[in-house]
Amino acid sequence: MRYGFAAGLATLALLAAGAARAEDDAGQYARRLFAQNLAPQAKSYACFVRRYDAAHMAQHPKQKVTVMKLLITAETAPEDKALNYSFRLGVNFRDRRGNFDSSGDCGHPSAFEMSADKMHLGCGVDCDGGGISVELAHGDKAMLVRLESIRIWQNNKPADEGLNLEGGADDRIFRLDRASLEDCRSLITDRKELAAMRRK
Repeated sequence: MRYGFAAGLATLALLAAGAARAEDDAGQYARRLFAQNLAPQAKSYACFVRRYDAAHMAQHPKQKVTVMKLLITAETAPEDKALNYSFRLGVNFRDRRGNFDSSGDCGHPSAFEMSADKMHLGCGVDCDGGGISVELAHGDKAMLVRLESIRIWQNNKPADEGLNLEGGADDRIFRLDRASLEDCRSLITDRKELAAMRRK
């Protein structure tokens, strides 16, 4: 009986230690991701952008995306002490005019998604709109964006049905470079949030 009680205490201690490690890893990841834009008491922002030049597009004739912008945000919800992440994605195409975008939630990373030096976020679009997986890379100076399928809409036509961006031969993994928040302001339409972002 004593052994069972001791084993139970040991299990609880291991679980607590694991939770503490996961919390520490999550905090470390947030510091790496948001760098100087980390705001524990408000919303944090990180912007990553890639504009593919003509030479790249010529070498990848099946790639549809010519520009991709990714804005990752995080804030602590009142009912949840952990940071909750979300994303906004902006896209331009080789064969379509106009700006397209999508957005959704990433929740917060679970333990299996984290290690001391690596963490990825799985982000989804509501109503079975697919999603993306994002992972810091190249010394935190870039973000790898992986996608199978994601629903996107033209910026000035959000009520439209939209279209799917499918992860084809050259549109499955994107490496975006860290950029200033100014480069991602076009992804935000809420005036209050734009004003808050300008103070970063």
